[in-house]
Amino acid sequence: MIRPCRPDEIDAVLSLWATDRSPVAATEDRREDVARLVQSGALLIAQHGDEVVGTLVAAFDGWRGNMYRLAVHPDHRRRGLARALVAHGEERLRGEGARRVTALVGADDEPATALWRAAGYEHNPHIARYVRNI
Repeated sequence: MIRPCRPDEIDAVLSLWATDRSPVAATEDRREDVARLVQSGALLIAQHGDEVVGTLVAAFDGWRGNMYRLAVHPDHRRRGLARALVAHGEERLRGEGARRVTALVGADDEPATALWRAAGYEHNPHIARYVRNI
């Protein structure tokens, strides 16, 4: 089952993210930040029984959709959960008015880049991402 995350599931999300954190993730995962995502409805989870086994942030900035923090627990991979999360994220963003979606992916993360390509996303070599911690 894929649905928006509830406040009582924040610790489970943080635990999942800690299980297999992206090597390019640069900022700390804080409970208060996840709580804001939950409040906005942007954090989707995949649930198996009572367990959170997948996540995706599908956020709309008023112009385009952004998807990131796609994660599936290692014990639940290769079952279509990531693709299902992406499809639900697209549905959510379409409902918000997004006409274009950007997926943030570690450039050297081959399993992740392969997933996004398989989901129909194209690498855009013309746009560079600049970041700064504030």
